Amino acid sequence: MKNCLECGEKIIGREDKKFCSDGCRNAYNNKMNKDSNNIMRNINNKLRKNYRILSELNTDGKSKTSRTKLLSKGFDFDFFTNILKTKTGNTYYFLYDQGYMLLENDMYILVKKDN
Repeated sequence: MKNCLECGEKIIGREDKKFCSDGCRNAYNNKMNKDSNNIMRNINNKLRKNYRILSELNTDGKSKTSRTKLLSKGFDFDFFTNILKTKTGNTYYFLYDQGYMLLENDMYILVKKDN
């Protein structure tokens, strides 16, 4: 007999079962898939917030905004997912498919990558 990976109860049923119930299966998988520590959770929350801000300000796929407006909404310039350097020497910072690039006078161009 095998025991449930979550609660340790004896498993009745198929030979390859790992859990005694759907509840135990869900609880086990939730534990295994959650962010492992506060650092990861905090970073993911900042990335989500930045992405949400860019999405709200860039509804047409390309727009401009000011640094002041981004900061007033809580944007954190230290958190992004990747950097794209173009052949012309421009540097875009991306949060998944939403990106931004510094222009003159603390203005930013916001872009969205086509998937």
